[in-house]
Amino acid sequence: MVLQTLGKGLYSAIRKVFRAAVIDEATVKELVRDIQRALLQADVNVKLVLEISKQMEDRALGEKLPLGVSRREHVIKVVYEELTRFLGENPASLNIKTGKRNTLMLVGIQGSGKTTAAAKLARYFQKRGLKVALVCTDTYRPGAFAQLEQLAKRINVPIYGNPKAEEPVAVARDGLEQFVDYDITLIDTAGRHKDETGLIKEMKEMEKAVSPTEVILVIDGTIGQQAATQAKAFHEATPIGSIFVAKLDGSGRGGGALSAVAAIGAPIKFIGTGEKINNIEPFVPSRFVGRLLGMGDLETLVEKVRQAEVKVPEKKMQAFLSGRFTLTDMYEQFESMKRMGPFRHLLKMIPGFSYNIPEDQMEIAENRLKKWKVIIESMTPAEREKPKILNASRIRRVARGSGTNEKEVKELVKQHTMMKKMMKTLRRKKVPFFGKKLRMKQ
Repeated sequence: MVLQTLGKGLYSAIRKVFRAAVIDEATVKELVRDIQRALLQADVNVKLVLEISKQMEDRALGEKLPLGVSRREHVIKVVYEELTRFLGENPASLNIKTGKRNTLMLVGIQGSGKTTAAAKLARYFQKRGLKVALVCTDTYRPGAFAQLEQLAKRINVPIYGNPKAEEPVAVARDGLEQFVDYDITLIDTAGRHKDETGLIKEMKEMEKAVSPTEVILVIDGTIGQQAATQAKAFHEATPIGSIFVAKLDGSGRGGGALSAVAAIGAPIKFIGTGEKINNIEPFVPSRFVGRLLGMGDLETLVEKVRQAEVKVPEKKMQAFLSGRFTLTDMYEQFESMKRMGPFRHLLKMIPGFSYNIPEDQMEIAENRLKKWKVIIESMTPAEREKPKILNASRIRRVARGSGTNEKEVKELVKQHTMMKKMMKTLRRKKVPFFGKKLRMKQ
């Protein structure tokens, strides 16, 4: 649910252009006003809004139409390009050098989501085959080390810290010595307020002591226009190399955090799109704007599918197509979907689905999948392999064990039967599989 308020506002404005009988000056001016309203409601800086909207209007009305391009298409293109330019235009990535030690230092105010961001980044790089470690230098906040340690254990990443230490800079140095052979060491610093002189001084000393490859500013995506002020204060203390926008999964005020990129010129490189440790994405402005405008983001969707993909042996796939598809197999498919992230996030990436499905309907679908998983977990191995043996008494037992009702258990069995029939239908057709056409003998 990335910036739902902003996305819906922009999507609504674009739809008016698609539906308009004629694209004239009045239509363009109305579009610009609608976009201004959407950006202001999302807490984007007023000055930036005026600059963006003026540029859109000047280009939409003043530029000569390229051959073969309609006025409607040109206007949509201008909106897309100007919003992308506002967010940084080209994607930026962390300059990670393989074979060398990379130190990433995370800074930000207390409560910005910095500790969780550190763990998310650790998981992100770990999944890409890099050797990662975490160092907690926050010796002020009670439980800071325990929080990061708990997250580190979940992803099996080593961590160093000393909550009793008086010198955070010394903790950082010791941590780097511990992980000298690691590809990436992430240093989670103490949360600071932009006006706390002592902590800002300490941040400068730490940056000088550890010589980080890059300093990453973590900004809370819900704080609105304060983000730009924060970014400037931190950037003046320590040159910021990149920005991580956290909590960008449901805020109507996220435009303020996105404005921070314009405030200091440092690019947004990552965004946090949910509470779970895998809810992190590299920030690609063009993809992000595509989602905001309801155009979807198939590239990111395909990437997520590849990351979550379960390699199914050809022999097992042939069994599926022959109708030998058990509830255990169905459970494995649910687990695969879960690794791709929340169902609603995936639908947002498909063009045409972005804002057309009501939130309550998506929530119902997500809850149904969760219930089905629990129901399958409550069955015996024999019942999972042969659902036909699920008679009335067995269904009652499964319903009690899963905390559901008999109707929901029957609904799952019915869905499983439908999936089996669908696979049998595929058996009679040419099925793309492992880069070739798989033909099943009749």
